[in-house]
Amino acid sequence: MFRKRFYYFIKVQYLGYRLHGWQKQPDVKTVEGLITKTLRWVMPEAKYKILGTSRTDAMVSAEESAFELFMDHEPLEELEEFLELFNKNLPQDIRAISIEEVDEKFNIIQHSKTKEYAYLFSIGDKFHPFCAPFMANFQENLDIEKMKQAAKLYKGIHNFKNYCVRVSEKSTFEREMLKSEIIENTEYIANFFPERSYIFHIHASGFLRHQVRLMMGSLVLVGRGELSLQDIKDSLQKDSPQHQMDYIAPASGLILRKIEFD
Repeated sequence: MFRKRFYYFIKVQYLGYRLHGWQKQPDVKTVEGLITKTLRWVMPEAKYKILGTSRTDAMVSAEESAFELFMDHEPLEELEEFLELFNKNLPQDIRAISIEEVDEKFNIIQHSKTKEYAYLFSIGDKFHPFCAPFMANFQENLDIEKMKQAAKLYKGIHNFKNYCVRVSEKSTFEREMLKSEIIENTEYIANFFPERSYIFHIHASGFLRHQVRLMMGSLVLVGRGELSLQDIKDSLQKDSPQHQMDYIAPASGLILRKIEFD
């Protein structure tokens, strides 16, 4: 019998601090796992599956991520009512922010155009414990001005083979960074935040596994004086001597800010 399918594009946001990333895994709480569990509760008779657009790591948060919901046989009748019911049953650290129906031509993976990440961090004195889910704390006096210079070197088209882990033969290492900068944080504010904190902004069409955290880790090493600006330049060259970066910055400071779609 012919099976009719219906397609929905749902944007979500989540705090990743207690979660083990996006992808469903046995015996641990993940974003995909909790979303699937909630859908099963609110639509116990429905036949469906979901596909996420970005597999964030454990403890990484998202201000705007998305997944596609594929429904077999029966469509959702009232989208806003479904969204309200869905949110009432999701855990408090996951929120669905919008839903729209799309057609079978929409591909949530291929139509993803730009991903915007922010890495929030502070330096010096240890921060208030309430900051831990949102930012990383480097308890040392890093050279922020040198780190800002280094961050700008990532902008443009470069080879990022030295900034990833567990690559496959099909991996494409040449990537274009549309934005790469460190600025003082005025975007995330709380009365328990340190007086001064910073954001590493990085935008691109796609990233390799752990790429942003390895880039941030390398900036920290620049701030310590363990890497030079020339080391960063050399690490981005396809045929340069080996400069594999191995310091992965903590995950809790990383936030998926936004994903743009065609």
